[in-house]
Amino acid sequence: MATVGAYGEAEKNEPARPLALPSPSVHPAANDDEEAARAAAAAGDAAANKRPRSAQYLRRRRCVIWCGGCCVTSAVVVGIVILVLALTVFKVKDPELTMNRVTLEGLDGDLGTSRHPVSVNATLNADVSLRNPNVASFRFDRSETDFYYAGETVGVAYAPDGEVGADSTVRMNVTLDVLADRISPNVNATDLIFGQDYNLTSYTEISGRVNVLGIYKRNLDIKMNCSITLEVSALSTVQSKSTNCVASVS
Repeated sequence: MATVGAYGEAEKNEPARPLALPSPSVHPAANDDEEAARAAAAAGDAAANKRPRSAQYLRRRRCVIWCGGCCVTSAVVVGIVILVLALTVFKVKDPELTMNRVTLEGLDGDLGTSRHPVSVNATLNADVSLRNPNVASFRFDRSETDFYYAGETVGVAYAPDGEVGADSTVRMNVTLDVLADRISPNVNATDLIFGQDYNLTSYTEISGRVNVLGIYKRNLDIKMNCSITLEVSALSTVQSKSTNCVASVS
């Protein structure tokens, strides 16, 4: 009995031992399957989330490329249209100045002095036309026309400023009194009675400008030299027999 008691006391005095814990490296099979399922689900979710983002990025990229292409194409088309219009419709063309006819009105010959036996007085009328072939109007300043006979100025005519509409023509009549003292030395009574051809020359200068839509502007100087043959006779109407003109635009 004492021995038992001694053993029991020894058992009581022995320190308590902890219970054995499972090894952390050992996992149940069920846990491994759950872990694999979770990993597969996570990978599937990641792939599912990644696919929509890639498609949206591609759509945005296509939209940007399409918009950029449209802008570049529009700019090229507009540039080509402007270039074609500038070289065709909006190109500033040279106006055309023409001396249509020259007449002498009120021709009067009188006996003059011993130095100038015959005195001639007349009014010269020149019919001039100005054509504007442009799509915009042509504004011109006051112009001047000088007439010469035998190297001497026999008259100067002035025309007021004005405007010629797009693709239009205006006619101007310039009138001047012939300077009798400069033409009389070259005229005799026989010429006035039976008729005689007289060669005159003229010089006309007109300055103006063409403004196409406020974009294309050009200042123009029109110069014209004419050779005019007048058949002068006191017994018939005096008109230009021939008129040859050469015009230049700068």
